[in-house]
Amino acid sequence: MTSFILFFSFALLVAVGVPIGMALGSASILSILNLPFLSINFYTQGLVSGLDSFPLIAILLFTLAANIMSHGGISGRLLALCQSVFGHLTGGLGVVAITSCIFFASISGTGSATVAAIGLTMIPMMVKNGYDKAYSGAMIATAGGIGVIIPPSVVMIVYAIVSGQSVSKMFMAGVIPGILVGLFLLGYNYIQSKKHSYKGLDNKATWNERWNAFKYAKEALLLPVIILGGIYSGLFTPTESAAVAVAYGIVLSMLYYKELTLKGLAKITLESALLVATVLVIVGASVSFGRILTIERIPLMITDFILNLTDNKILILLAINILLLIIGTFLETLAAIVILTPILLPVVTSVGMDPVHFGIVMVVNLAIGFVTPPLGANLFMASQVGKIPFEDLSRAVLGWIMTMIAALLLITFIPGISLWLPNIMS
Repeated sequence: MTSFILFFSFALLVAVGVPIGMALGSASILSILNLPFLSINFYTQGLVSGLDSFPLIAILLFTLAANIMSHGGISGRLLALCQSVFGHLTGGLGVVAITSCIFFASISGTGSATVAAIGLTMIPMMVKNGYDKAYSGAMIATAGGIGVIIPPSVVMIVYAIVSGQSVSKMFMAGVIPGILVGLFLLGYNYIQSKKHSYKGLDNKATWNERWNAFKYAKEALLLPVIILGGIYSGLFTPTESAAVAVAYGIVLSMLYYKELTLKGLAKITLESALLVATVLVIVGASVSFGRILTIERIPLMITDFILNLTDNKILILLAINILLLIIGTFLETLAAIVILTPILLPVVTSVGMDPVHFGIVMVVNLAIGFVTPPLGANLFMASQVGKIPFEDLSRAVLGWIMTMIAALLLITFIPGISLWLPNIMS
């Protein structure tokens, strides 16, 4: 009965438009009231313990860093560099858009920030050069999903906290899968550009122009090197790296580029705090939700049920991927992480899957959810940024989704893609 109250009340609250964090908390409280051996203190203790986590500070700091970079001239310099190197190729502006998303993802750690920062400049430029508007928006929305795969990733931090894994290992595991997804997207762009005659820029940049673009962007390029180099070398933790990213971004944007004012910084800080507040409510409320699942033995029952159906690892992983792809179409990413990780992690570990590898598979699945209607957070962002009807984007994104699913299958069934770098580094 408690399990029914937990899931039914959560689903009902989400269906009527209650925010995810509030729905998680309310469903947990209703379930606690149904259990005579628990009091409301069980919920408050879970809320406090869920938020009493040092890595959570990194979420706020990386979000703030991403906003500083979007408004402080860093993203524009990265775009100019990519354009000088790749702009002349077949589908060159598509290559510029995707590579710029990869660069920005290695700084921002979020998908929506990447779409906004790159889309504002690239979508109008691509349309002006003959690209279909919906195709351009769908491309940037999809490439923006790389922001949660390539480190630093806010979603990976949440998964690491929920699953008890190392944030540094998760970051290392995301590097090669993120690059692989980017290569798949570049391949699809090349095929479509050949088909629709999307040419590159008329004038190929000279080596001198490329060198000037590099010098113009060299300070911005140092940022991912500082963040990831510091983490992987052990110089500082992921949380400390987020603080370094904020400090470096402020110095670069305010003192060196002089494109961000003190008033602008205050506004960005407030916006970042409001964004992160939603995340923290979800994380805090999810602790009691997960503990009630454990008390009711839901993860164990689901594990037994799946293993009784089949003990074939390939079929189990395919079934989990299908489940995650479906969940990603209507459930917010962080909510999916905190709800499904305690349920699915025992299943995959029982068939010998490494928790870090599963984390990457889960993140890639949910990155696809960013561009899958009806939720499709990145689609909504691209629609707003590019002023493109959501229905047109939904049709144009189908090919990009299939491309990402192809990359997902490789990442799922070849563990070395995710685990090779963490194993080497450790």
